[in-house]
Amino acid sequence: MMIVRVFIVGLWALASTPALGQAACDGPAPVCAIKDRVYAIASSDPAASAVLIEPGLLVTNRHAVANNPRAQVFRPDGSELLADVVPTAYAGDLVLLSAPGLTGSGAWKPAPEPRPDTDLFTVANDVGRGRIRVYPPGRLLSPPAAGKPLARLHHTARSQPGNSGGALVDAEGRLVAIVTSGGSGRFEAIPATEIARLRALSGPDHAEANRRIGLAYRQCTEAIDQAAASRQAMRAPHIAFIAERCRTSNNRQLLDLAGQTLGRRGHHADAIAMFEAALDQDPGALNARLGLVVTLHLAQRYQDELAHLRRLIAVLPRDLQVLRFAIQAGTWAGDKALAREGLTLMKTHHPKLAPLAERFMNAPPPTTPRRSSAPAQ
Repeated sequence: MMIVRVFIVGLWALASTPALGQAACDGPAPVCAIKDRVYAIASSDPAASAVLIEPGLLVTNRHAVANNPRAQVFRPDGSELLADVVPTAYAGDLVLLSAPGLTGSGAWKPAPEPRPDTDLFTVANDVGRGRIRVYPPGRLLSPPAAGKPLARLHHTARSQPGNSGGALVDAEGRLVAIVTSGGSGRFEAIPATEIARLRALSGPDHAEANRRIGLAYRQCTEAIDQAAASRQAMRAPHIAFIAERCRTSNNRQLLDLAGQTLGRRGHHADAIAMFEAALDQDPGALNARLGLVVTLHLAQRYQDELAHLRRLIAVLPRDLQVLRFAIQAGTWAGDKALAREGLTLMKTHHPKLAPLAERFMNAPPPTTPRRSSAPAQ
C-alpha cells in the first residue's frame, strides 16, 4: 500500500538524519531556545510533531495518532524511542504521549492572549530538512470564538505537512497554541489553555472513550480517501458512513475534508451539512467557511453565500478567491454593495484582474440552470 511505503520512507529520512535540531535558527533567541522541547514523531501520520510539556510527557494532535497505541519519537541526535498514547476522552484534536526519560531544558512560560500585532512562530518538524525548524512569523487572523470550547486560533504563521502537533509561540518563546492544520496562508492552532482540560480527561479510566474516538478518526479518514480516489458513483451508505464517522470524530478538520470530498463528487447538500457542522463547532474557521461558499456557489445558491462572504471579506480583504466570489455572488444575488466592495478591494490588491471583474458586473452572464446534487446510488 502507498501509505506503508510513504511511512517507511518518512521514518528512514528522519532516523538517518543525525543533526536534527542542530542547524542555525533564524528566529528570535527565545524562540530558538525552545526547539529542544519540540520533537518529530511518526504514528498514524508518517510525519508529525509533538511538544514536550514536562519531563516524559508530550502533547500532539489526535489526528497524528488516530487509534494507534504508540508513536515513535525522534531525538535531535537521530535516536528514537516509543511513546505510549495516554487514553483520553478529550473531544478536541489533542492527545498526550507518555515517553519516560525524555527531557528538555527549561519550562514553558504562560503566554498572554495574542493581539493582532503579536508575532507568532511555528516551531515544528520540517520533513524536507530533517530537523526541528522555526518558521517565518505570522500574525493573528481571529481569536477562538467565544462560547465554543473547541474553537481554534486562526493565524498566518506558516506551517506545512509534518508540523501538526508542533508549537505556536510568541517572540518570547511562550507557548500560545498547538499547531493543527491549515493552508493557503490560513492556519489554525488549538489554544495552549486546552492542555489543562486534556490532562483532566486523560488516563486509564478513559480507555473506552479513547478507543471509540480514535477508531472514528481512522474510519473517517479512510472513507474520505476512498471516496476521493474512486471514480465510481458514491452510494448512499458510503455517504452516510462518512457523515457519521466524521461527526463522531468531532474533528473540525475532518468535517472540512468530508465536505470538500462530497462537494467535489457533486453531493452538495451532504457537503453543505458537513461544513455547517464544522462552523457550528468553530464559527471563526476561515477554511470551513470558504469551503461552504465554494459548495454553495457550485449549487448556485448565491443568496445563501452572501452572509458568509461578508464575514470572509472582513478578515481576508486581500484574498483573491474571496473577492471573486463576492463579485459574482453579489452580482447574481442582487447584492450590489457586496459586489462593489469586492471590486474596490480587487482594484487595490489585484489591479490587473479588476477590469475583467468590472466587465462581469456591468454585463453579467446568465446563470446556468441549477443542477441537482449527484444522486447517491
